[in-house]
Amino acid sequence: MDTRPIGFWLKLVDRLIDEQFAATLDEHGVTRRQWQLLNVLARENATVEQLDAAVAPFLSAATDDSPAESSAEHLTELIDSAWVAATADGYELTERGRTAFEKLEEVVAQQRTLMAEGVSPDEYQQTVGVLERMARNLGYED
Repeated sequence: MDTRPIGFWLKLVDRLIDEQFAATLDEHGVTRRQWQLLNVLARENATVEQLDAAVAPFLSAATDDSPAESSAEHLTELIDSAWVAATADGYELTERGRTAFEKLEEVVAQQRTLMAEGVSPDEYQQTVGVLERMARNLGYED
Protein backbone atom coordinates (compact mmCIF):
# COMPACT_ATOMS: atom_id res chain seq x y z
CA MET A 1 0.00 0.00 0.00
CA ASP A 2 1.33 3.42 -0.98
CA THR A 3 0.98 5.56 2.16
CA ARG A 4 0.92 9.28 1.50
CA PRO A 5 3.14 11.47 3.69
CA ILE A 6 1.85 13.66 6.49
CA GLY A 7 2.38 16.82 4.42
CA PHE A 8 -0.13 15.57 1.86
CA TRP A 9 -2.79 14.98 4.52
CA LEU A 10 -2.05 18.25 6.36
CA LYS A 11 -2.38 20.34 3.22
CA LEU A 12 -5.46 18.47 2.05
CA VAL A 13 -7.24 18.73 5.42
CA ASP A 14 -6.23 22.39 5.76
CA ARG A 15 -7.60 23.19 2.29
CA LEU A 16 -10.83 21.28 2.95
CA ILE A 17 -11.31 22.97 6.32
CA ASP A 18 -10.75 26.38 4.70
CA GLU A 19 -13.20 25.60 1.90
CA GLN A 20 -15.91 24.22 4.21
CA PHE A 21 -15.63 27.01 6.76
CA ALA A 22 -15.44 29.67 4.06
CA ALA A 23 -18.61 28.35 2.42
CA THR A 24 -20.42 28.04 5.75
CA LEU A 25 -19.41 31.49 6.95
CA ASP A 26 -20.00 33.09 3.55
CA GLU A 27 -23.65 32.05 3.82
CA HIS A 28 -23.75 34.33 6.87
CA GLY A 29 -21.82 37.21 5.31
CA VAL A 30 -18.54 36.68 7.16
CA THR A 31 -15.10 35.59 5.98
CA ARG A 32 -13.04 33.03 7.84
CA ARG A 33 -10.55 35.72 8.95
CA GLN A 34 -13.41 37.88 10.23
CA TRP A 35 -14.76 34.88 12.15
CA GLN A 36 -11.35 34.35 13.73
CA LEU A 37 -11.19 38.00 14.77
CA LEU A 38 -14.69 37.85 16.22
CA ASN A 39 -13.67 34.74 18.14
CA VAL A 40 -10.68 36.55 19.69
CA LEU A 41 -12.74 39.65 20.50
CA ALA A 42 -15.48 37.52 22.08
CA ARG A 43 -12.92 36.55 24.73
CA GLU A 44 -11.34 39.99 25.26
CA ASN A 45 -10.81 43.39 23.71
CA ALA A 46 -7.61 43.62 21.70
CA THR A 47 -5.33 45.91 19.76
CA VAL A 48 -4.57 45.21 16.11
CA GLU A 49 -1.15 43.92 17.20
CA GLN A 50 -2.78 41.46 19.62
CA LEU A 51 -5.24 40.38 16.94
CA ASP A 52 -2.40 39.91 14.44
CA ALA A 53 -0.55 37.73 16.95
CA ALA A 54 -3.67 35.69 17.76
CA VAL A 55 -4.42 34.88 14.11
CA ALA A 56 -0.85 34.99 12.79
CA PRO A 57 -0.87 31.48 11.28
CA PHE A 58 -3.80 32.51 9.07
CA LEU A 59 -2.40 35.81 7.80
CA SER A 60 -0.20 36.01 4.71
CA ALA A 61 3.44 36.75 5.43
CA ALA A 62 5.32 39.59 3.77
CA THR A 63 6.84 38.93 0.37
CA ASP A 64 9.11 40.93 -1.91
CA ASP A 65 5.97 42.20 -3.65
CA SER A 66 3.69 42.94 -0.70
CA PRO A 67 3.70 43.68 3.01
CA ALA A 68 2.43 41.21 5.59
CA GLU A 69 -1.34 40.90 5.86
CA SER A 70 -2.88 42.54 8.92
CA SER A 71 -6.03 42.03 10.92
CA ALA A 72 -6.86 45.68 10.24
CA GLU A 73 -7.78 44.76 6.66
CA HIS A 74 -10.43 42.36 7.94
CA LEU A 75 -11.83 44.64 10.65
CA THR A 76 -13.18 47.34 8.34
CA GLU A 77 -16.32 45.47 7.29
CA LEU A 78 -16.95 44.32 10.88
CA ILE A 79 -16.78 47.94 12.02
CA ASP A 80 -19.02 49.06 9.13
CA SER A 81 -21.53 46.37 10.16
CA ALA A 82 -21.44 47.68 13.76
CA TRP A 83 -20.25 44.29 15.02
CA VAL A 84 -16.91 45.68 16.20
CA ALA A 85 -16.11 49.10 17.65
CA ALA A 86 -12.75 50.82 17.51
CA THR A 87 -11.87 52.33 20.89
CA ALA A 88 -8.90 54.27 22.23
CA ASP A 89 -7.53 50.95 23.56
CA GLY A 90 -8.17 48.80 20.47
CA TYR A 91 -11.20 46.88 19.31
CA GLU A 92 -14.21 45.34 21.03
CA LEU A 93 -17.38 43.50 20.10
CA THR A 94 -20.55 45.54 20.19
CA GLU A 95 -23.80 44.05 21.48
CA ARG A 96 -24.82 43.50 17.88
CA GLY A 97 -21.49 41.81 17.24
CA ARG A 98 -21.84 39.57 20.29
CA THR A 99 -25.30 38.47 19.14
CA ALA A 100 -23.99 37.75 15.65
CA PHE A 101 -21.00 35.91 17.09
CA GLU A 102 -23.21 33.67 19.23
CA LYS A 103 -25.31 32.73 16.20
CA LEU A 104 -22.20 32.07 14.11
CA GLU A 105 -20.71 30.05 16.96
CA GLU A 106 -23.60 27.58 16.65
CA VAL A 107 -23.05 27.24 12.89
CA VAL A 108 -19.31 26.73 13.35
CA ALA A 109 -19.91 24.13 16.10
CA GLN A 110 -22.09 22.17 13.66
CA GLN A 111 -19.33 22.34 11.05
CA ARG A 112 -16.72 21.14 13.56
CA THR A 113 -18.96 18.27 14.61
CA LEU A 114 -19.32 17.22 10.98
CA MET A 115 -15.55 17.48 10.44
CA ALA A 116 -14.78 15.23 13.43
CA GLU A 117 -17.47 12.64 12.70
CA GLY A 118 -16.12 9.14 13.39
CA VAL A 119 -13.15 10.53 15.36
CA SER A 120 -13.24 9.89 19.09
CA PRO A 121 -12.46 12.75 21.49
CA ASP A 122 -9.26 10.90 22.49
CA GLU A 123 -8.18 10.49 18.85
CA TYR A 124 -8.84 14.16 18.21
CA GLN A 125 -6.80 15.25 21.26
CA GLN A 126 -3.96 12.88 20.33
CA THR A 127 -3.88 14.25 16.79
CA VAL A 128 -3.80 17.85 17.98
CA GLY A 129 -1.09 16.97 20.52
CA VAL A 130 1.07 15.27 17.90
CA LEU A 131 0.70 18.18 15.47
CA GLU A 132 1.58 20.67 18.21
CA ARG A 133 4.73 18.71 19.11
CA MET A 134 5.73 18.52 15.45
CA ALA A 135 5.22 22.28 15.06
CA ARG A 136 7.35 22.96 18.13
CA ASN A 137 10.03 20.58 16.84
CA LEU A 138 10.10 22.72 13.70
CA GLY A 139 10.58 25.93 15.68
CA TYR A 140 7.06 27.17 16.46
CA GLU A 141 6.82 29.20 19.66
CA ASP A 142 3.72 30.87 20.97
